[in-house]
Amino acid sequence: MGHISLKQVTKNFGSTEVIKPLDLEINEGEFVVFVGPSGCGKSTLLRLIAGLEDISSGVIEIDGVDATHTPPAKRRLAMVFQSYALYPHMTVRKNIAFPLKMAGMEKAEADKRIENAAKILNLTDYLERRPGQLSGGQRQRVAIGRAIVREPAAFLFDEPLSNLDAALRVNMRLEISELHNSLATTMIYVTHDQVEAMTMADKIVVLSAGRIEQVGSPLDLYRSPKNLFVAGFIGSPKMNFIEGPHAQKFGAATVGVRPEHITLSTTEGEWSGKVNVSEHLGSDTFLHVEVPGIGTITARADGEFGVHHGDTVYLTPAPDKLHRFDAQGQSI
Repeated sequence: MGHISLKQVTKNFGSTEVIKPLDLEINEGEFVVFVGPSGCGKSTLLRLIAGLEDISSGVIEIDGVDATHTPPAKRRLAMVFQSYALYPHMTVRKNIAFPLKMAGMEKAEADKRIENAAKILNLTDYLERRPGQLSGGQRQRVAIGRAIVREPAAFLFDEPLSNLDAALRVNMRLEISELHNSLATTMIYVTHDQVEAMTMADKIVVLSAGRIEQVGSPLDLYRSPKNLFVAGFIGSPKMNFIEGPHAQKFGAATVGVRPEHITLSTTEGEWSGKVNVSEHLGSDTFLHVEVPGIGTITARADGEFGVHHGDTVYLTPAPDKLHRFDAQGQSI
């Protein structure tokens, strides 16, 4: 259960085409992440799958059944929103129970599901509290619990961590990944954070301007980006792009090299430049180096690499890690 198929799906708002014709297969049990910049259409695409927006054309199938015009409540999908959307006057138990109550489920079965969800999410000790007595991470877990009790064919997450601080985001990222492993249920997750995408996904769908740019595993996209957009979006810090004569030497309009694929030296190398900024992060140091004829290059070094603003350093890109792109920005 939980196979979702999109066939030539489009969405228009008036005369504006926000989702261009696309095909996508989401397999049973996969953790699929929609990622891209703000306004790329990732949340709209999720809402089309959920049935919260009507598609303009195309077909959406869930487990082989045409669900294009099926109401949201009958698609067997559970959505977790960016806002927790909890009822402040209700206890955690009652918030989690709400969809079951609306469905008219018998109390004994509902209680069983609530207790199971609370156990999975470490909420057992908080069932009689109200949302105002919980942390942000606990409130998000309540929202997830409300989805779990429905036992859906798939979970849909719309930027669920964006309201949390940095430390909680990391914790919740791990918790959602562990939840996927334990439930083995299809999950579709929307984020603009490529680090979340890389660390959580089985499969990433990179979107730009309503178009799918590339679909693949995190390492597929990291190692073999199909175009400049994907190459620049996946990876942190982002890939360096080099144009002009230095790129033409490699038979390309643009050459890309990731910061971690550049060797740094204080004595010799292919390019030399002056350090503008040195970011010391403990285990790593990121240097932003101004290279004549190329521009600013970001390179990753060991945390103990001791250089400062204004120092001269030498950079050598790994030849087998270079990415070449043509004038249209496509990988060659």
